[in-house]
Amino acid sequence: MNHNFIDRYAGIDSLIHRLDPRTKLVTTLGFVLAVNLTPIQRWPAFALYFALIAVVIGLSRLPILFVLRRSLVIIPFVFFIAVFNLFFKQGEQMAGFDVFGWHLSITREGLDIFSSVMAKACLSILGLILLSSTTALPRLLKGLEQLGLPRVLVMILSFMYRYLFVLADEVLRMKQARDSRSFGARRMGQIKTVGNMIGTLFIRSYERAERVYAAMLARGFEGRMVTSSRLRLRLADVHYAATFSIAVLAIALFPY
Repeated sequence: MNHNFIDRYAGIDSLIHRLDPRTKLVTTLGFVLAVNLTPIQRWPAFALYFALIAVVIGLSRLPILFVLRRSLVIIPFVFFIAVFNLFFKQGEQMAGFDVFGWHLSITREGLDIFSSVMAKACLSILGLILLSSTTALPRLLKGLEQLGLPRVLVMILSFMYRYLFVLADEVLRMKQARDSRSFGARRMGQIKTVGNMIGTLFIRSYERAERVYAAMLARGFEGRMVTSSRLRLRLADVHYAATFSIAVLAIALFPY
C-alpha cells in the first residue's frame, strides 16, 4: 500500500523544495531560536515573524489548508498548557469570575504570558511544518548526519521511517482478517481480539527486525548506511540562507 502522510508534498518543485536540507535545517533552527528569545512585549516583531514565514510558505507552494490542518493537530495541546497562565499568574487583575465555588481571575501578566506562549508555539510549529513538508525524510536525515547528529540516532530514525509503513500494512492486514472473521460481533467482545493483535504485532515486528539485521550483516553492514546521492550546496542555498537570516535578525534586533 502507498502511505504518504509524512512527506506528502515533499515532491513539489519549488524554490524551497530545491534547497539543500542543511540550509533548511540551519535556517529553521535559527528562526525558532529567534522567535523564542524575543521578549514578550515586542508584539510587532511577532507580526513580522508571521509575515516572513507566510512568505516562505507561499514560495514553497504548500497548500494552505494542509499547513493549517497540521498546525491544528498540535496547537490545542499548547493551548491547554498555556491557558493556566491566565488564571494562576499573579499580577494586575483584569477580570474575575466564579466557577463551582472557585474564584478565578485573569491578570494582565498572565494574559501576556499566554499570548506570548501561543504566538511562539504557532510560529515554531509553522517553521517545523515547512521544514518537514518540503524535505523528504531520507534527505533530512542525511542533512542531520552531515551537520553532526550522532550516527546512531540517524540510523534509528531511518529505520523507524522505513518500517513504520511496513508495520502500518501489517496492521491493516490483521484488521481485515479480524473483520472477516468477526462480522456482526459486538465491539466490546472484540477487546480480547485487539489485545491478541497487539501481542502478535509485537512478536512479528521483533522477528522481522532479527531477519533484517541478519540480512544486513550478511551484506557487509558496518554500522553506516551508504548512499549514492550526495548533498551539495548551491548558490541558491547561500542566497536564501543570507536573505532569510538577515530578515530574522532585522526583526529580532529592530528597536520597536
